[in-house]
Order: sequence, then C-alpha cells, then structure tokens
Amino acid sequence: MIESYSFGKMVVDGQTYTSDLIIFHDKIDDNWWRISGHHLVTEDMKRILHVSPEIIVIGTGFYGLLRVDNKVREQLNSMNINLIAEKTKKAVESYNRYFLDKKTVGAFHLTC
Repeated sequence: MIESYSFGKMVVDGQTYTSDLIIFHDKIDDNWWRISGHHLVTEDMKRILHVSPEIIVIGTGFYGLLRVDNKVREQLNSMNINLIAEKTKKAVESYNRYFLDKKTVGAFHLTC
C-alpha cells in the first residue's frame, strides 16, 4: 500500500522512494526510466506486461507531464488490461483502491 505521496517522494510500506518506481505485487523497482523521458511508449511496458496484470495504474507526475502513447493504450486494450493514467496524486488513490482486489501494477513518475 502506498502510504503517502508528495512531489518527488513516495512512501510504500514504510520505505521512502525518491525516484520513479514500479510497484509489482511482490517487489518494487525503484529505478524506472523510460526510453523517451516524459513519453511512455510500448517498449517501456515490457517489464510490467511480463507479470500479466489486470490493471496498470500510471502516475503521470505531479503536474501530469508524462504522456502515455496511444500505441500503449491500444496494446493494453487489445490485451484486456485496464489502464488508469492520471496525475500521480490521484493515481496513488486508484492504486490503493485496486491493489488488493485485482492483479495491479503501479508505475509512478514522482516529479513533474
């Protein structure tokens, strides 16, 4: 469960993170870099899709500057994976709502 989020900082299960991260069911990857920085493309999704999630929550940043490519949306739709992409503060709420009930992965941009 994500305990808190503020610009550049997220606390998950008592651990503080200050870089972009992916929260899987059994681990956290706290070194999430995207090929195109503020543009999420299909190549960036390989690690996430490897675990076959039902829901992927993308935190697009405090101001929402991370953009999800339409090809990502199309790919997830064709795989019947629900995508929730919203500013990170709201994405935290969505992730916390679903992570226990569904196979959910959260990927969060912590700054801009």
